[in-house]
Amino acid sequence: MSQAPDFATAKPPPPRQAWRLLAWAIPPMLLLALVLQVVVADRARLAADPQWRGRIVALCGWLGCDVPPWHEPKAFHVTARELRAHPSAPGALLVSATFRNDAAYAQAWPVLQLSLANHDGDALGLRRFTPREYLGSEPSSPWIGPGQSASVTLEVLDPGKRAVTFEFDFR
Repeated sequence: MSQAPDFATAKPPPPRQAWRLLAWAIPPMLLLALVLQVVVADRARLAADPQWRGRIVALCGWLGCDVPPWHEPKAFHVTARELRAHPSAPGALLVSATFRNDAAYAQAWPVLQLSLANHDGDALGLRRFTPREYLGSEPSSPWIGPGQSASVTLEVLDPGKRAVTFEFDFR
C-alpha cells in the first residue's frame, strides 16, 4: 500500500492564518471602494475633461450610472454665413449660416446667439435662438454628432443701415 500524496492529507490552515489573510485583503478592498465612490460622485466634473470622459463613460456603463452630456460651446464653428434682405418681408433680414460640431463627442444642440453691430462694433441687436427655433422644428436627435454640420436660416428685424456686421456665438 502506498502513502497518500501530501495535498490529500493536508490540513486546512488554522483559523488564525485565515483571519490574518483576510486582515491584509480588507483594507485594499475598502480603499478601492472609496476611490470608486469618489469617482462616481464627481463624475460630472470628470466627464467634462476629455482625458477622463472615456473612462467615466465606461465606468458608468458598467455601474449603470448616467453621465452628463458633453458641453463644449467653443467647439462649434461657423463654416458659412450670409446676410441679405428678406425677399418677401420689408424691414426684415434673412441670416443664413452653416455650423459644425468640432468636439470629440456628440453634444446637445446649442443655443445660437446672433448679434448685429455697427461699424464701430457697438451692438445694435442681439437674440438667442433655441434649436427648435433655428431648425424649424424639434431636432430628430437631441445630439449633434462630432463633425456633423447644420444649416440654419433666421428671420430678424432690420435695424437699418447702421448694421454692417453680424456675429454668431454658441451657448
